[in-house]
Amino acid sequence: MDIGAILSEAWRLYTRFFVRFIVVAGVVFLALGAVTAIIEGATGEEGSLLASLLSLAVQIVGYFWIQGVLVVLTADVRDGVADHSFGELFARVRPKLGALILAGILAAIGIVIGFILVIIPGLYLLTRWSMIGPAIVIEDLSAGESFSRSHQLVRGRAWQVFGLLVLLFVINVVVGGLIVGVASGISDGSVGSWLAAAVANAIITPFIAIATTLVYFLLSGGTGAAPRAPAQETF
Repeated sequence: MDIGAILSEAWRLYTRFFVRFIVVAGVVFLALGAVTAIIEGATGEEGSLLASLLSLAVQIVGYFWIQGVLVVLTADVRDGVADHSFGELFARVRPKLGALILAGILAAIGIVIGFILVIIPGLYLLTRWSMIGPAIVIEDLSAGESFSRSHQLVRGRAWQVFGLLVLLFVINVVVGGLIVGVASGISDGSVGSWLAAAVANAIITPFIAIATTLVYFLLSGGTGAAPRAPAQETF
């Protein structure tokens, strides 16, 4: 697996369909921020716990929905043509949202516990389960099936996948920090923070989703559900 080639292809798709990716991600992140602000404003200080729980629920649903939509969009534009409308992209993910949320929560719990247990197990699980989102969306798998499928796909290529995840994390931290810093300097206060976070997420998240989805297609044989040649276990 050539990490440089994957990042290059991800950048090509990202720049070619930049507006499409940014609109999809931006609408969701702006909506999430607005809904969270409305919840906090409606509940006030007395309902801070309730507001926190409702906001968390909204964030979870929105996060996994946008991840699924970006996977579908990446799969759609791989041939150089955008065939689906914005409505179709969201509609295709809607039936799989429950599986995405369940798998994401279970993976997060397992990875966090792994990090608590001296970090290494967390990194191992993060790598092994990195393909659960594309597996659910593209292969229409259940939450439980996505874990074994992701493990199967990553087997034999774990070090390369881990290396790519590290690079994407660095990109996220560096670029996100710069965007938030610039946006926050332009507009202060809660509104400025909300807009800064929304802009940063809208710009960075699509590229990460594209790269991850491209890895999924590479590991699955290029079509999503096609079998791939067995590889020697190395991780």
